[in-house]
Amino acid sequence: MKRIASAAVVTLAMVAGSSGPASADGAGINIGTLECIVEGGIGLIVTSSKAMDCVYKSTSGREDVYVGKLTKFGLDIGVTGEARMIWGVFAPGVVEYGALSGRYVGASAEATAGIGAGANALVGGSNITLQPLSVQVQTGLNAALGVSNMTLEPAD
Repeated sequence: MKRIASAAVVTLAMVAGSSGPASADGAGINIGTLECIVEGGIGLIVTSSKAMDCVYKSTSGREDVYVGKLTKFGLDIGVTGEARMIWGVFAPGVVEYGALSGRYVGASAEATAGIGAGANALVGGSNITLQPLSVQVQTGLNAALGVSNMTLEPAD
């Protein structure tokens, strides 16, 4: 487990370090932040799936509420508590309500032993990119490395 956690931490550093001010198709601007609370759960070695509640805060002050699911494919072993994740939202311009709806895909890495951290850089939606602003914070005992698939829809 120590080797797995060490590998996850190294990969986490690479994922977080490689996620500079990139944007969708190289032409996006920062239009706000997306903060999500992801439910805790159990990693089932090959996959895990967790529900989440999110709030998009535009740079103009508008707030939109989304619900979604974060599914990870790859190595995911252990148990985690609730996690908080924050992304910078990049798009070609201002977006309308519900524009963040859709599917996002990207690399992810996390390591937890008591209190841990992880990072997920995701691309999807309508030319929207989610760049980690801060790594996720969670509690539990877990190591994960793989591909994340996230879906969002308005919470109406």
